[in-house]
Amino acid sequence: MSIFALTLAYLRDRKLATLLNILLLTLGVATLVLLRIFASQLESRLDRDAQGIDLVVGAKGSPMQLILSGVFHIDAPTGNIPLETLDLLRRQPTVGQAIPLALGDNFRGFRIVGTEAGYLDLYGAELADGRLFDRPMEAVIGSAVAAGTHAALGQRFTGSHGLGEGGHSHEDTPFTVVGRLKPTGTVVDRLILTPVESVWNVHGIHHEEHEDGHEHAPSAEETHGHHHDHDHDHEARPAPAAMDSGRQAELKPEVTAILVRYRSALGAVQLPGFINRQTDLQAAVPAVELARILSLVGIGLDTMRVLALLQMLTAALSIFVALYGSLQKRQGDMALLRVIGASRGQVFGQVLLEGLLLAAAGAILGLLLGHAVVGVAAAIFPELRELGVSALHFDPAELLILLGALGLGLLAALIPALQVYRTDIARTLAEVQ
Repeated sequence: MSIFALTLAYLRDRKLATLLNILLLTLGVATLVLLRIFASQLESRLDRDAQGIDLVVGAKGSPMQLILSGVFHIDAPTGNIPLETLDLLRRQPTVGQAIPLALGDNFRGFRIVGTEAGYLDLYGAELADGRLFDRPMEAVIGSAVAAGTHAALGQRFTGSHGLGEGGHSHEDTPFTVVGRLKPTGTVVDRLILTPVESVWNVHGIHHEEHEDGHEHAPSAEETHGHHHDHDHDHEARPAPAAMDSGRQAELKPEVTAILVRYRSALGAVQLPGFINRQTDLQAAVPAVELARILSLVGIGLDTMRVLALLQMLTAALSIFVALYGSLQKRQGDMALLRVIGASRGQVFGQVLLEGLLLAAAGAILGLLLGHAVVGVAAAIFPELRELGVSALHFDPAELLILLGALGLGLLAALIPALQVYRTDIARTLAEVQ
């Protein structure tokens, strides 16, 4: 019988202890793998989504909420701000680019975002087919939207009020899909992009183009060749989610947030203070709020990592106790192995192999369990899917977790193996007899 077969026979001989040791290590490894997947994917996704955005301007409220809603699209907006804010920002010499966002509706849970073509440039988004929107009620959809809705070019759809499914459907103002984007691995993948004027049209808001020297998307009147008369105002539905529902008598064009890129480093010094001094505006810095988010999340993750490591150490101690106790009963077997020709090294290796097999089983099962839990969690909680958390992602750090588990198994078996290595065959056989 080979050393490997003999080791398996010893493990089967004490099934309950073997299963308990594997289970303890499985749970510890699974927890570490789960935390690593979540932390790495979360940080990577948030970094990509915020890349290139120096400042977010919106209604006063929580800066973190403004960042979550305006950059990551995973929270409700803090409110809406006057359209004139966009012109105000574009007139500032320190502003290189200002991109408006108008939120408030969704289609099958995917957010409809009124914006400009420059928004796609922030993320290097490219068309898979079709073209970019160039007039109101045209939409370009991200890759996740295309996969989730199976929307084809030319397909018409209507948005629902609110940022989640179940809201009132705007059936009289359908959108038309004119383009589909290639996957970017960013927030763009799960968004439906359309001109800002589309969001105003859906909510019955009349817009007159500004003459400020800046280029704006064409208004609905220019696009369709007719004007909305004032008789339509009393039918206006509530404006986007953050808009005050009581102001429907004379709705004015507003935007939810404005993404700003500085022209020079001087903007970081001057612009936030200038914005915050305005009565109804606030400026939030994505880098600062992202650090706060990761810090808050990190506290909980660090606590769970410590618990997982303690669990793995407990598993290693359990393996040590099991092997040590087992060898006390198997001293005669070990001595007989030596008598029939097994070397000290082979007997030493057999005990190490027991610890290694227990650790390998626990590590592999823990890896699979960790990814399975991530997959189930992403299926249950849409927020995780929106953050790009996927069970199919393998982080290189997981390899270190596996090696660490194997190392603990070998370490737990080392003392029992040394005990066997130093065993006096004659004395052991005399004691057994």
